[in-house]
Amino acid sequence: MHIRMRTSWKKEMRTIVLPVLCFVFAGAILAQQPDKASFSTIDAPGAGTAAGQGTLANNINAAGLIAGDYWDTSNVAHCYVRAASGAITTFDAPGAGTGSGQGTGGCWGINNAGDIAGNYIDANNVLHGILRAANGTITGFNAPGAGTAAGQGTYPFSINAAGEITGYYIDANTVYHGFVRAPKGKLTTFDAPGAGGAATKGTLPYAINSAGAIVGLYLDASSGIHAFTRAANGQITTIDAPGADGTYGYGINTAGTITGNSWLGGQGASGIVRATDGTITTFNAPGAGTGNNQGTVGFAINLSGAVTGYYVDAATVYHGFARAANGTLTRFNAPGAGNSANQGTVGYNLNTSGSIAGTYVDANNVSHGFLRTN
Repeated sequence: MHIRMRTSWKKEMRTIVLPVLCFVFAGAILAQQPDKASFSTIDAPGAGTAAGQGTLANNINAAGLIAGDYWDTSNVAHCYVRAASGAITTFDAPGAGTGSGQGTGGCWGINNAGDIAGNYIDANNVLHGILRAANGTITGFNAPGAGTAAGQGTYPFSINAAGEITGYYIDANTVYHGFVRAPKGKLTTFDAPGAGGAATKGTLPYAINSAGAIVGLYLDASSGIHAFTRAANGQITTIDAPGADGTYGYGINTAGTITGNSWLGGQGASGIVRATDGTITTFNAPGAGTGNNQGTVGFAINLSGAVTGYYVDAATVYHGFARAANGTLTRFNAPGAGNSANQGTVGYNLNTSGSIAGTYVDANNVSHGFLRTN
């Protein structure tokens, strides 16, 4: 069992794989529905077309603006924002490195105002946070205590309507710690109780809702994996799915409902939805594999309780899904997605209308963003 941390954005679809578990469903409705949605492919101008290059579509706001990354022909990363009209604006942070594996990326957070949270890797391979305002102004920041060696630094991951940003930083000992950045720039760091203090362990927040509640995961001293929530007042609650070897938290909506996944060694992943009263419902996409690095992962949840994410089948091919609040699950594959190992379709985020932004990897191992609309 292992988890791979996102210290870079290179081949992001594959670094997001989570060894996870397969539960028996708990009260979920798992009827499969045919996919009648429309797809638009997103390829940023300047994106490379070789294996390991291309475009990621990471997040979508209520107005249909999409934030994402792309790698150029020199394997340098850049961010972009795509308007609902389809127009794409690319941008680079001041100070971003221009060598292979450097640049501006990790643009996972976008709020309804169009503000984007991301990061850049400098010429010394150190990570720094950025906030790009809707008007294009870019502000860099570093969490207190962030390391300054290669592979260390600050990684923002989500921004809410108020402009609060959460993410993690990697210190000089390669330990992970959470942070929340206030709209005016004040940074508060935190660690989940029980988080390990050795290298590659610690606290990793992934999403923040409009109330300032945060969801994420932490690795304890024995590398056990637990989900957590952090309330706006700083109170942290650990979440462990019943019977699981590990639990991951990735998405939280305005009501405080959470999605993610649980896992049990050797049995694959199950998606989870955790209600505000603490009740956990597990679900599995039909066709999901049941081995390590296979199964179902819930990655984002909207206000109505709809979830998107992906499942990995027995051949290690990725497929997207949309799960309604009542449990009805629709599987989908983006047109052009490859069907060999480590290829396929991933749903990353969805907005209030149910439109999904995500990424697919084609038969030549090139990444492309997509927009799926009902």
